[in-house]
Amino acid sequence: MTRRLILFLLLSFSLIPYTYASFEFTTNCKQAYTEILNLRLDVAQQYLEKEREANPENRLIPLLENYVDYFRILSSDDKSLFDKLKKNKSARLSKISEGSKESPYYLFAQAEINLQWALVRGKYQEYVASALEIKKAYNMLNENLEKYPDFLPNKKGLGMVNALIGSLPSSAQKALGTLGVRGSTERGEKMLEGLVEDLPKSPYKMFYDESVFYLMQVWVNITKKKQAFEAIYVLTDPMEDTSLLKLYMRAFTAFKTGHNDEAIKHLSSRPKDADYVDYPYLDYLLGMAKLHKLDFSAVTDFQRFLNGSNGGSYVKDAYLHLAYISLLKGDSAAYKTYCSKVKVEGTTYDEKDKQALSEVDEGIPNISLLKARFLFDGGYYKRAKDLLAKENANSYKQKRDKIEYCYRFARVFHETGGVNGAIKFYQYTIAFGKDAKYYYAANAALFLGDIYVAKKQYKTASSYYHKAIDMKNHDYESSIENKAKEALKRMEGKY
Repeated sequence: MTRRLILFLLLSFSLIPYTYASFEFTTNCKQAYTEILNLRLDVAQQYLEKEREANPENRLIPLLENYVDYFRILSSDDKSLFDKLKKNKSARLSKISEGSKESPYYLFAQAEINLQWALVRGKYQEYVASALEIKKAYNMLNENLEKYPDFLPNKKGLGMVNALIGSLPSSAQKALGTLGVRGSTERGEKMLEGLVEDLPKSPYKMFYDESVFYLMQVWVNITKKKQAFEAIYVLTDPMEDTSLLKLYMRAFTAFKTGHNDEAIKHLSSRPKDADYVDYPYLDYLLGMAKLHKLDFSAVTDFQRFLNGSNGGSYVKDAYLHLAYISLLKGDSAAYKTYCSKVKVEGTTYDEKDKQALSEVDEGIPNISLLKARFLFDGGYYKRAKDLLAKENANSYKQKRDKIEYCYRFARVFHETGGVNGAIKFYQYTIAFGKDAKYYYAANAALFLGDIYVAKKQYKTASSYYHKAIDMKNHDYESSIENKAKEALKRMEGKY
């Protein structure tokens, strides 16, 4: 081979572009990710198709496609769709594994897919598979954090995993511990809080909206942050006003923190453009918010939810609340009809639906206590207190009603700053209800623990947390027990 031929071949090969499976947030990928978080999933898919044509080797495509599936399942709550789409997981992981191992997205993308499926599987009670996926995500994210400590997106999944594991019942935490997965709600919360603060001034600011979504879930559902409403409003302000996820976060936080009118305002003005994903749960949420102010037009929203749902979560609970509206309107025939539907329609994946079955079996509730419950849950504390003050608990024939009366009064006092009144009525609740199957007494003990922590009377707080743990065979047992154990952990070394 002549020197001239060798030189020609070398020059020829040097002109062939060096290609490899990349992880690149191109314009199409950024647009797709933005639209996913806006819950305009079909629009997001169109951007991904454009990216596939322009850059088929981009290994972020399968990750973003998994995001589409994840949010589609969450918004539809369709078990059959979940069963169909979960088959996509292995092929996507296989494609990502062909990418460059030198990219911080290599392990991150695989971890994200495992975590997303773990969260969805947990919803549908596939606990073993969910635990294994959490383990994989946990290990990958920790390894990636060690290799790329400045890659902030690692902390998004790690923060959520830590917070989630810390909130699980002790038995579930032990099971995950045998897999080498251990978490702390406090550590996860702090990690997400720090991440949300750091992202806007970093190259990874595109992950801000999703990180706020995770933090909102932790604050509202797990740690019950007192200032969650105000904080989430500030944190979501930079998000696009067209984002349905932004609207959901604001509405859900308002709903869960006693800012009911704000929840109604947001849910009533949500965008109805065809590009947005169908999200029946928002109709259920609007129905609940209206009912919390005793607005019986909630019937329309519950019916719309039932018509749009796929028979999954909150169906039993929606029928229960339609039954309660009928009862409050004096229509006993409709009340019985809806109660019968609670027993046969929907699923019991969610605690709300399990509780709905339990409440139906308890029989007709006390009308005044039912109204007080709804008003309290909506944050209308004065209306609830005025209603309860007119009641004579000694006239109640059922022990259940006497226990609930004490509990409802305690909660109103607690939320309006009447600590002494709250302590007295929580103690009454425990005295009357410690051996009953209702959750009131155990939750009263939990709240008393919180009150005495605020007073820095840690021994007294500890005794009430232990009382909450020791009460068994009641509704929400595992949830209350785990909250008490988490509180005891936070108090370690203080007394």
